[in-house]
Amino acid sequence: MTASITSAETQEGPVTSGFWALTLGSIGVVFGDIGTSPLYAFHEAVRGAAHGEPVTRIMVLGVLSLILWALLIVVTAKYVLLLLRADNNGEGGTLSLMALGQRALGRRSWFLLALGVVGASMFIGDSMITPAISVLSAVDGLKLATPAFEHYVVPLTVLILVLLFAVQSKGTALVASAFGPVMVIWFAVLAVLGVIHIADDPTVLAAINPYYALQFLLSHGTIGLVTLGAVFLAVTGGEALYADLGHFGRKPIQSAWMFFVLPSLLINYFGQGALVLSNPGAIEHSFYRMVPEHLVLPLVGLATAATVIASQAVITGAYSLVYQAVQLGLLPRFEVRYTSETHAGQIYLPRVNRLLLIGVMLLVLLFHTPSNLASAYGIAVSTTMVADGIMGFVVIWKLWNWKAATAAAVILPFVMVDMTFFSANLLKLLEGAWVPLLFGVAMAGTIWTWRRGSGILIQKTRRIEVPLDDLIRSLEKRPPHIVKGTAVFLTSDPAFVPTALLHNLKHNKVLHEHNVILTIETAHTPRVDLSERFRMEKISEKFSKVRLRFGFMEQPNVPKALAIARKQGWQFDIMSTSFFVSRRSLKASAQSGMPLWQDHLFIALSRSANDATDYFQIPTGRVVEVGTQVTI
Repeated sequence: MTASITSAETQEGPVTSGFWALTLGSIGVVFGDIGTSPLYAFHEAVRGAAHGEPVTRIMVLGVLSLILWALLIVVTAKYVLLLLRADNNGEGGTLSLMALGQRALGRRSWFLLALGVVGASMFIGDSMITPAISVLSAVDGLKLATPAFEHYVVPLTVLILVLLFAVQSKGTALVASAFGPVMVIWFAVLAVLGVIHIADDPTVLAAINPYYALQFLLSHGTIGLVTLGAVFLAVTGGEALYADLGHFGRKPIQSAWMFFVLPSLLINYFGQGALVLSNPGAIEHSFYRMVPEHLVLPLVGLATAATVIASQAVITGAYSLVYQAVQLGLLPRFEVRYTSETHAGQIYLPRVNRLLLIGVMLLVLLFHTPSNLASAYGIAVSTTMVADGIMGFVVIWKLWNWKAATAAAVILPFVMVDMTFFSANLLKLLEGAWVPLLFGVAMAGTIWTWRRGSGILIQKTRRIEVPLDDLIRSLEKRPPHIVKGTAVFLTSDPAFVPTALLHNLKHNKVLHEHNVILTIETAHTPRVDLSERFRMEKISEKFSKVRLRFGFMEQPNVPKALAIARKQGWQFDIMSTSFFVSRRSLKASAQSGMPLWQDHLFIALSRSANDATDYFQIPTGRVVEVGTQVTI
């Protein structure tokens, strides 16, 4: 999920050269994760099925059939054909689906919020595992070229990943244009290799029959369920199809998947299956065994490029998701840097980048091999898919106005399949699946703490706040000294007097001739029309209320938004305006309503929050900060 194309460019529009450009872009960005699964998915699934025993024909056909139908049911039917239609003003993804569901219900639902938080938290875990397993799997092919490379696989993987995270601050605009062509070559190579090797044993095509999948699961008991967890590796990245809806549009993603990506993947998987049927020993490196030894190094190079692209997609996806979470009030403000002058969505979050790099390095150094890391993969994605399915039911039922029974009949089979995969991945809990769960729990705990602490803080400050109307009446009776200019006071609740205004009156004993009580709202839509951006209400001769609305995918730029006010008659001049911002200093209290550890975590999160001046892009020379101390 990367932000290389703005939403303005993603309208469905006529099928022109723009459509093909978006289709090519989607191949380069959307399908990176799922497109590199052939490196390890088939190999791990068959090894899991064999469980140390010799590979048999039943195992190969059973695994292939499971992969085929998983791709058709989970990715194609659920995401490509169904959920891509559940767009939130053109945007997709777990948090967009959550916002869409809440809008459909017409109220804030804690159940949907919990699902959205769980799904988003697990995506962060996936953002750490995908770069680790993808690049490690690609570089692991060096061992086939010569055994001497075996000791260099992990160091080389670490080097590639460090370089990848180091260049994030420069933005992806320079390399994004190459993503599409490189991935087109990658998928073409997958298809060609598959076609060549299907000839090794054409009977492998019998796996198209779902009988082999069912027979394998029913006859292998627990091993069948363990194998199913490995089969799920073939569909990881499927949720990115929906998450990237706003960047490329529904039709380009659907076309790229149905007519190019899906056929290439299936042909390659069947080619690997035919190769293993003709030579069971090839299962150890079934992907790289598809080429002669002298072509292993070039294939490793191409695979490394493809995995770097897949990693880039989930890294920028993590940026976008965290940014959405901040806008929705689920996390404190993070420093956001904009890396492109032309594409508003290209952002870089330094703190998120550092945390992802630390997580990825720990995974590589902890697990060492793709096989070990494969045990940790899947649980995060399957959890997100379950959450998407349940929230999708709410949208289909309430927003699309389907009967509850009809909506359940459509979505319940998908949720049951997702739950089956989730259960299969839980069997790998002690083998490594605890890692993404730990990441997810930590992330969900952080969000919960921030939401709970923010609520308690609002309640405490509300007790000492003064209604704005009362203050205005008091000032009209006994006006203080009036100074020229405009003062803008930022507040989250315009019904009460901002703390900065009270302190200005108390300590400076002055009032500006024009005072604006500014509230910045985040809509439950990705973007807000410019006509709805600004709303002004004059409440007295000297006071006005202004509300600025931004979508949760937009950059809050206060001066630019206030400039719109000129069209509504307000002569706004940034050089004669002072912005007053309250800065709270928090201290822990034994009676806060939260455990002491949560108090300290909330205080740490508050202190780490990005400055409101920078976040709302207010010129620092026009800002006056007023500090207050609050016990929580």
